[in-house]
Amino acid sequence: MNVAFFSTKSYDRSSFTAANGERHRLRFLEPHLTAETVSLARGSDAVCVFVNDVVHAGVIAELSALGVRFIALRCAGFNNVDVAEANRLGIGVGRVPAYSPYAVAEYTVALMLTLNRQIHRAYNRVREGNFSLEGLTGFDFHGRTVGLIGTGKIGAITAKILLGLGCRVIAYDPFPNQECAALGVAFVPLEELFGACDVISLHCPLTPENHHLISDPALAKMRDGVMIINTSRGALIDTRAVIEALKSGRVGYLALDVYEEEGELFFENLSDTIIADDIFSRLLTFPNVLITGHQAFFTRNALDNIAATTLANLTEFETTGRCVNAPPAK
Repeated sequence: MNVAFFSTKSYDRSSFTAANGERHRLRFLEPHLTAETVSLARGSDAVCVFVNDVVHAGVIAELSALGVRFIALRCAGFNNVDVAEANRLGIGVGRVPAYSPYAVAEYTVALMLTLNRQIHRAYNRVREGNFSLEGLTGFDFHGRTVGLIGTGKIGAITAKILLGLGCRVIAYDPFPNQECAALGVAFVPLEELFGACDVISLHCPLTPENHHLISDPALAKMRDGVMIINTSRGALIDTRAVIEALKSGRVGYLALDVYEEEGELFFENLSDTIIADDIFSRLLTFPNVLITGHQAFFTRNALDNIAATTLANLTEFETTGRCVNAPPAK
């Protein structure tokens, strides 16, 4: 198949070129897929998109008119794609449901430990010759209560790591993971989880039902000084509400690897640019906030798995007209 890849970086080109061989004809493009750039897909049988590409109904209509027959997501989430409209127009969709849950789970716990022990701040101090420990006090994770919202593959692995640290782990999931339950994870209602935890970590997909799951009502139920970690999807958190909770002390620690308005920021080098997003800039002023640029997935293992699964999805659709990794349409 002729495949136009949008939002590509050097590591995408390397991993996909190595995994592809001569099977498909790959064309790598730097721009995001949007209504303004969709014409770049002309002459392609398929497009390959990432988390911040915009594949709404209008873009899908244009893709259909250009003769595109398949949309390959090189990620697990599909909230940026109108799957129902693609199905209606006869365009197949495939995703990578699990590329390396260990990568994201390990990174999640790394954020917890870094934020708690303020390793990022200590590193910068030492580089400036400041060896003071003032303001760097942390707490033992052993014996703390950690709440996981979502216990799919990533949430389950995160639970195992935290149990190994001696944490009490509780969770909320509409479909409780019995493997987690067998390990001692207690499944509780969401309202109870909000009020019981020292640390809350998000591991659920973004859906219309849980948009801004963490907002004023949820924050009001949490303990003062709670730590919140998000390595899932940015719009699970109402950023304005969390900023107010940081100011009041209700949120004592916040680590984000995703951000609800990250589309124009993440994956780009903006070091010589003035960031116009005032909400994001406000977050950066808090000493108890740690933000990284959507890199929890970013290991060699994950990149290899993403390339292999995406290319297999393309091959399967080309040969059978179906894709086993098609996301559900709502």
